[in-house]
Amino acid sequence: MEAKKKLYTLLVYSENVAGILNQVTAVFTRRQVNIESLNVSASSIPGVHKYTITAWSDEDQIIKITRQIEKRIDVVKANYFTDDQLFIRESGLYKLATPMVLENPEISRTIRRFQASIIEVNPTYTIVMMHGVTEDIISLFRALDTFGCVLQYTRSGRIAVTRGMQEQVSAFLEERENG
Repeated sequence: MEAKKKLYTLLVYSENVAGILNQVTAVFTRRQVNIESLNVSASSIPGVHKYTITAWSDEDQIIKITRQIEKRIDVVKANYFTDDQLFIRESGLYKLATPMVLENPEISRTIRRFQASIIEVNPTYTIVMMHGVTEDIISLFRALDTFGCVLQYTRSGRIAVTRGMQEQVSAFLEERENG
């Protein structure tokens, strides 16, 4: 019987060197686990980058992937989390046909109901932006799509911070320095 798959988020911290992204993603490829989303940016620690990676997997597989990633020489620390252990956000951009938005007030009401923002309007298109959890961003897309007004839609990768007081890598680096 196959173990139940859940969405896991890996937070990987590495030195800022070329090629590390390829090494990290190769671990997923070798284990035939598809990356759902990937976001890379500088972390709060100078010279250290943070990778936020989501993937559907079972816990045994995600533990193995995390250990393999952590073995990479330029990786400082890697941890995996479930959604309840993190504060998570994404962004969604929706390009809507302005004439349809102006003709149908229900479209504007839908945007307000989802607490999204209209960030640009011109005679051709209207740009709407929403920040929130994945499900809400997708729900707004589905709601707007029923009006037939969506010209383009995109959603960012997940960004996440742990619910603890500091990034887990900070404590790890302090231990390594003092140890």
